[in-house]
Amino acid sequence: MTDYELKNIDPDDINDLLVKVEKSFNIKFGDTELMHISSFGELCDHIANKIQLDNSDDCTSQQAFYKIRDAISSTLQIDNKTISTDFALVDLLPRQSRRSRTKKLEKHLGIKLNILRPPHWMTVTLVIIFLASLIGLYFMWQIGLSGLLFSIGGLWLANKIGSELDLQTVGQVAEKMTRENYLKSRRNPRTFNKNEIEKVLTEWFSEEFDLDKNKLWREAKFV
Repeated sequence: MTDYELKNIDPDDINDLLVKVEKSFNIKFGDTELMHISSFGELCDHIANKIQLDNSDDCTSQQAFYKIRDAISSTLQIDNKTISTDFALVDLLPRQSRRSRTKKLEKHLGIKLNILRPPHWMTVTLVIIFLASLIGLYFMWQIGLSGLLFSIGGLWLANKIGSELDLQTVGQVAEKMTRENYLKSRRNPRTFNKNEIEKVLTEWFSEEFDLDKNKLWREAKFV
């Protein structure tokens, strides 16, 4: 990956991702704390050093899988011996009961999995209405305001009732859970594996910004 690809990411998008990183690792960045960070490797090292927990060389994604497998077995009455990382989500979460089953899993885990979304066509349509309504405010503010309210309410409702899956397997859910709820995914949330932090952040940047994680080098510059 060229430096240009990393430099080309909107700083606001990176800040949004860092908010998720804070939540996942239970840390907090100061307003100017990251000003000296210029490369991806420096960011990974800074976060790893900031986590004030005991180091333990065990695999978090494996522990996340075991937690999900136990939750599936307990809430959906499926033999955990039949659940592998390749277990298909569409078989586990059939469309007619997908949202209710997902809520049961989340309640058992104590974690929001965020694996369901509205159809893309619906999201795109509502975003177009929102943008058109912003323009409409300058011409007929009443119609523009109505469009804004409709699109905002529609997006909120769509996210509440959406039942589309982007992930295909239980293993992918475990990887997502590890990224977004790292400490809660561990058997002992008062420990972390320092050697995993760079891998987790690499996968997160790759997922969020559509970057090739095999080319996300430590030397890649933000500025």
